[in-house]
Amino acid sequence: MTEVRDYREEYKRWLEQANEGLQAELRGYDEAQIEDSFYRNLAFGTGGLRGVIGAGTNRMNIHTVAKASQGLAAYLRQQYGQEASVAIGYDSRLKSDEFARVAASVFAANGVKVFIWNRLLPVPTVSYAVRYLGTSAGVMITASHNPSQYNGYKVYGADGCQITTEAAKEILASIEVVDIFDGVQTTSFEAALDDRKISYIEDKVFDSFLQAVKDQSVLYGEDIDKNVSIVYSPLNGTGLEPVTRILKEEGYTNITLVEEQRQPDGNFPTCPYPNPEIKEALALGIEYCQKIGADLMLATDPDCDRVGIAVKNNDGDYQLLTGNEVGLLLLDYICSQRTKHDTMPEKPLLIKTIVTIDMADRIAADYGMETINVLTGFKFIGEQIGILESNDEEDRYVFGFEESYGYLTGGYVRDKDGVDGAYIVCEMFSYYKTHGVSLLDKLNELYAKYGYCLNTLHSYKFDGSAGMAKMQAIMTHVRENVAAGDAFAGRKVLQVEDYSQGLNGLPKSNVLKIKLENNISVVVRPSGTEPKLKLYLSVSGDSRQIAEEAEREIAAACGDMIAAV
Repeated sequence: MTEVRDYREEYKRWLEQANEGLQAELRGYDEAQIEDSFYRNLAFGTGGLRGVIGAGTNRMNIHTVAKASQGLAAYLRQQYGQEASVAIGYDSRLKSDEFARVAASVFAANGVKVFIWNRLLPVPTVSYAVRYLGTSAGVMITASHNPSQYNGYKVYGADGCQITTEAAKEILASIEVVDIFDGVQTTSFEAALDDRKISYIEDKVFDSFLQAVKDQSVLYGEDIDKNVSIVYSPLNGTGLEPVTRILKEEGYTNITLVEEQRQPDGNFPTCPYPNPEIKEALALGIEYCQKIGADLMLATDPDCDRVGIAVKNNDGDYQLLTGNEVGLLLLDYICSQRTKHDTMPEKPLLIKTIVTIDMADRIAADYGMETINVLTGFKFIGEQIGILESNDEEDRYVFGFEESYGYLTGGYVRDKDGVDGAYIVCEMFSYYKTHGVSLLDKLNELYAKYGYCLNTLHSYKFDGSAGMAKMQAIMTHVRENVAAGDAFAGRKVLQVEDYSQGLNGLPKSNVLKIKLENNISVVVRPSGTEPKLKLYLSVSGDSRQIAEEAEREIAAACGDMIAAV
């Protein structure tokens, strides 16, 4: 959204017109807090809204949610007329249920038929409900894996995919003309429920979603020992019901839950940063594993679209696998099973992001698969599945994944799915254990066959308006000072790919990929959902030790480059 020109004037308006709770909060703000809360409107893009919960135009609150819903409602009515409809879901975050009801009330008041889940459920269930119910759009109230002070507003199109760049621009234009206090139509949630303008989504839709996940199995009748000891943590999110139900119904009954993280709790008391990419988030689960000698540790993030795992190594300790490593293992497992059982489609496809491990391309090629690389964000993988479907080629899609622990083994939804990821990981683990192979053994086998590849992520946090300016300055500095033929970290720069120009037919994006000699690359991009600059390093080497040494040198050079700006 556009910047607010006079943040002090907007602050005064909120003191007069915002709801009482937010007014009270505003009265306690100092000048820095006032500026940060009002210097701009919360940004809306292909990922919808995401920000810190609180008062102000740059915060997630009932007014910013209502304004976004009013703009989206106007867009849907323009596109679909009186047939406009929306499916709404929400996770365990603070105020998620309240924001979902606010959004539903605004849609209902604007003549948009609302279908809303009657309880918190994972984000992929919204993508599924959109397609099952045939709604015009979907909205999920979630901030994924962000800390507890965040929440967000994720928008899906009628195809179940997150909205495209073009749709986001049109919706943004519709939102921008709405006055946050005087331009929003709303009604009572309960009254709209009584009038059938709002309806709860029936359980048969959830049951159908779970069946679609079960259909992703690639055992094809093979018997495996499913009595593996599994420790599972929903990280106080939405995964408890769907993950435990599907595992138990499929025969994985030896499950121990991390009790402190079992029930939904938006405060995330034992995992302040509830991201399965972060070691600390899985620490409590690993303690459980050590106590009972479990075989496998699973953790899903609060909206259950990502899954992280840990496995026992030869020393009896538990080793976390990266999103890239799990993706490689799943890719090889699925392809080997489908090849063995003659279920591989003609012209099979792997779809992954440009920052995801390059080794996946080599594995895919070995199975006769084409690889499509898309921009960062699973929405671009979902978009490609949608394109396949429109061309009656959806069956070509075999697997999609991203380095940030997101996986999808079928086209039943258009977003990553932690329920599916947890289920297929358990199947893969049990399959290999039945055949006397550990996941670490299998991973080392893949490295021996395709060459070692180390991928790491380094994040630099820049808060507020000054932080945003700093990130842009860093991107400009890299564009102006790193070019083909230069030396970087003692290595020759072979090529700099600037995706802001829309390379390889992809949408324009503020991303740079620096390709160095010896199959090394550095991707630099500001996060679209957090105040962070992210650097993705991909380093190949003859051994892990050589790759790690090179990675340290390159990471240090990147740090020096950022510090110099």
